[in-house]
Amino acid sequence: MEEGAVLPALYRTPTALALTATLALTTACGSDDALPSGTSPVPVPEDMRCFDGNISASGSSAQENAMQTWIAGYQTACDEGDIYYDAIGSGGGRNQFIDGAVAFAGSDAALSSDEHRFAADRCNGSEAINLPAYVVPIGIVVNLEGVDSLNLRPETIARIFDGGITRWNDPAITETNPGVDLPDLRITPVTRSDESGTTENFTAYLEATAKDAWPHEADGQWPTPPVEAGQGNSGVAEAVEGGEGTIGYLEASHAEGMSTVRVGVGDEFVEMAPEAAAQVLAASPERRGGSEYDLALELDYRTAESGTYPIVLVTYEIACLEYSEAEEAEGVKAFLDYIVSEEGQRAASEEAGSAPISDDLRERIQRSIEAIHGGE
Repeated sequence: MEEGAVLPALYRTPTALALTATLALTTACGSDDALPSGTSPVPVPEDMRCFDGNISASGSSAQENAMQTWIAGYQTACDEGDIYYDAIGSGGGRNQFIDGAVAFAGSDAALSSDEHRFAADRCNGSEAINLPAYVVPIGIVVNLEGVDSLNLRPETIARIFDGGITRWNDPAITETNPGVDLPDLRITPVTRSDESGTTENFTAYLEATAKDAWPHEADGQWPTPPVEAGQGNSGVAEAVEGGEGTIGYLEASHAEGMSTVRVGVGDEFVEMAPEAAAQVLAASPERRGGSEYDLALELDYRTAESGTYPIVLVTYEIACLEYSEAEEAEGVKAFLDYIVSEEGQRAASEEAGSAPISDDLRERIQRSIEAIHGGE
C-alpha cells in the first residue's frame, strides 16, 4: 500500500481512561532523543473515536516526544489505527504535506501565504489550516558551578548570545543577581548548528524584546558564526552539560535537571514553567488574513503580564480543510481530536513539559477539526 493511504474508517470506543501504551513509530534521521523504550501509562478519553487504517505525518522534531506519546495512547486505545510520524524538521514536514506525501504536518511555524497557495492543489482546492496544538517553553540553560538559576533581562540575554557580554561577572549580569557568586570566567554560548524552529522562535523573542542589543532578524538558522554549536535540542543540551561556563537555549523537555534562567518580564523575573508559557497564547491574537478555521497566532513576546514566561515555541498541526478521500479526512480528524483533547494535552505535558492549551483555544481548534471533510 502507498505510504499515507488510508483504509476504510470504522469507529470504536476504548474501554479505559488510562492505558499502557506500546509505541509503533517511524523513526526520523537526525531527530532528537526519543522517549525511553518500554511502556508508560497514557491517558485517553472515554469517548475517543477511532479509525481503522493508517495515516502518515512528518515535521517538527520539537514535538517528537509529544507525538510519540500521542501515538502511543491513540494506537493502544484504537488498535486498528496506525499513525506514522517522521521528525524531519518543520520545513521538511511542510514540503511533504504540500507535495501530498503525508496526511498532515507538524511545524514550528505556520504556513506562509505562498505555502497556502501551493497547498490548495494538495487540499482538493480548499485551504490548509494551522492548528496550534503543542506549546512548550524554550529554556535558557547554563552550566556554571554553584549556580542553580540566574535572573537575566532580554537585553542581557541578547548581548550574551551576540558576543557583547563575554564574562560571567559582567555588571549587566551581577546587578540582576545580587548575592550570587559569579566568577571571572569566559561565557561560552551554545547555539544550534542546524536550521530549527527552536532557533526561529528564540531569535524572534530577542528581536521583539532586546531592542538595539539584538541587531538581527528572526531566522531558523543562527545568524552569527557560532562559538559552539550542537545538532538538535539534544546536541545543545549535551554541549552545555559537557562544558563549564556554557549557556544555551533548547526546548523544555530537554532541559530536565539543568540550571535555567529566569527571564525579565516587566519588573519581575519569571521561571520557565508550562503554566507561565501558556499565558502567552492567551495574550496573542490570531494572524490577520486567515479564515475562521485557520488559527495561526501572532505571538506577543513583548507581554508584560505578570507571571508570563515569554519564550515559547508553538507547533502547529497543519491539515487540509478538504481531502480528496473521505477516509483520509476521518483519520486526520480522529487523531487530531485526541491530540487537542484534555487527556491528550495532559499526556504531552506530563511527558514533554508542554503547556496544555486553554479550554477556549481547545474549543476553537475542535471547531476547525470538525470542519475537516473528504471530497465527494
